[in-house]
Amino acid sequence: MQTTTDEIRDSMASSSWIRRMFEKGLELKRQFGEDAVCDFSLGNPDVPPPGTVRYALESIAVAATKPLGLGYCPNAGIPAVREAMAKYLSRQQQTDLQPQHVVMSVGAAGAMVSFFRAVIEPGDEVVVPAPYFVEYGAYCGHFGGKLKPVPSLPPTFSPDVAALRAAVTPKTRAIIVNSPNNPTGCIYSEDDLRAIAAIVDDENKRREREGGRAMFLLSDEPYRAFAFDGASVAPALPLTRWCCVLGSFSKTLSLAGERVGYFAVNPAMPGAEELVAAVTLTTRTLGYVNAPVIGQQLAAALLDETVDLEIYNRRRLMMAEALKGAGIEFELPKGAFYFFAKSPVEDDLKFVDALLEEKILVVTGKGFGFPGYVRLSCCVDEKIIARSADGFKRAMEKFR
Repeated sequence: MQTTTDEIRDSMASSSWIRRMFEKGLELKRQFGEDAVCDFSLGNPDVPPPGTVRYALESIAVAATKPLGLGYCPNAGIPAVREAMAKYLSRQQQTDLQPQHVVMSVGAAGAMVSFFRAVIEPGDEVVVPAPYFVEYGAYCGHFGGKLKPVPSLPPTFSPDVAALRAAVTPKTRAIIVNSPNNPTGCIYSEDDLRAIAAIVDDENKRREREGGRAMFLLSDEPYRAFAFDGASVAPALPLTRWCCVLGSFSKTLSLAGERVGYFAVNPAMPGAEELVAAVTLTTRTLGYVNAPVIGQQLAAALLDETVDLEIYNRRRLMMAEALKGAGIEFELPKGAFYFFAKSPVEDDLKFVDALLEEKILVVTGKGFGFPGYVRLSCCVDEKIIARSADGFKRAMEKFR
């Protein structure tokens, strides 16, 4: 007898390539030892949190011993944390936010899922530049939405604005932008972001005349702090009154396991308060209830800090040298901590397998909606990147 739905069975059959490779890495490490495997599959931040995290934790521990110190908090977040987040995001997004415009979430993923639960009707479409983070389709699909990928423009993977505009239909409920981007490391230019925002504004003007539902610009920003070589990340919230921003502290503070993020709306959005109330409700009814209270307090105490980004920059440059030495084509990423390198053969799974023979783990581009490429994460020690160089060369030799 069948124990799960057909939809979930299908999802399990095509489950995340990232997790598959991560599990394959564990198997290889058991078989050959940790030092024999170069695992670039998972974006699990390994750089230690800022040193001040210790003092923040000590302060939280003292408060936690009081009654309700670790009890439930309001579904939208601890009031003092929402206030701190509003001030922080006001500076970051160059938009005057108040606490009532912010919801604390269970990571950026929880923010996006709660948002989609609040706005998606069955049959709605969510447009996104490809390649894209692998779980977007599931996040909107849980509620009957359909992800509609639009190929970006290699080799830089800047968004194809004309193609995004052409992809919008009366069913489109949102356009997702993710900059700095996972998996490409591309930072979208302010001009491109303005052009995408104009698509949203133009469509909403038409819908206002015809009495339709709003379309949103949803900016997913967990890698905002990861910008290199003088690059900057333009604030998304001022681009259109229909913009929502979400993010997390998983990468910037190496708090991935603590699962704390945020959702914020442009205060000028018609119905902004209703949307925030809806996301607060769905945060509760989806079972999140509230973001972890320890994580919220940690984030609030460390808002103006980041991990040592220079460590990631050194790894980025080392990875570039390793790939270049092997003859692998790539665009040096300006942001995030990933490389999206071109496969030497059309079927990138063959390249993944060739690298596996060298005990190097990468993720197929198919998993990100863009075959012919592979993703590598720089969440590894420099010695692993150095050790991988000869393996990349041997793998490439198989295709010459």
